[in-house]
Amino acid sequence: MIRSHRVTAHKRCMLAAFSCSVIFLVSYVTYHAHAGVVHFTGQGWIRPVYFTILGTHTVLAVVIVPLALITLSRGLGGRFDPHRRIARWTLPIWLYVSVTGVVVYVLLYHIYAPAGA
Repeated sequence: MIRSHRVTAHKRCMLAAFSCSVIFLVSYVTYHAHAGVVHFTGQGWIRPVYFTILGTHTVLAVVIVPLALITLSRGLGGRFDPHRRIARWTLPIWLYVSVTGVVVYVLLYHIYAPAGA
């Protein structure tokens, strides 16, 4: 949207994406505070693959929080050059965290779900 100069639409879309991310993070933390830990039961080649994905997802999920806040504050503050510079890093990291989060969830709760989960 921003490349086609639809600034208002870009702003609304980014605020909606940020809001959804905040809602997800709050619900995720709340769920895990009550449900506890679920252990991965997969064996063989999938085990190191799962833990590699989980590890990179976790590290980058921590990194994306300040990146998203800085990117958002620069954009809302009208500081577009620094906003653009950090957004080039924020977007691909945010996408990676989003996709790998779904992959981790599917592997943990649907493909290799522990008995009774």
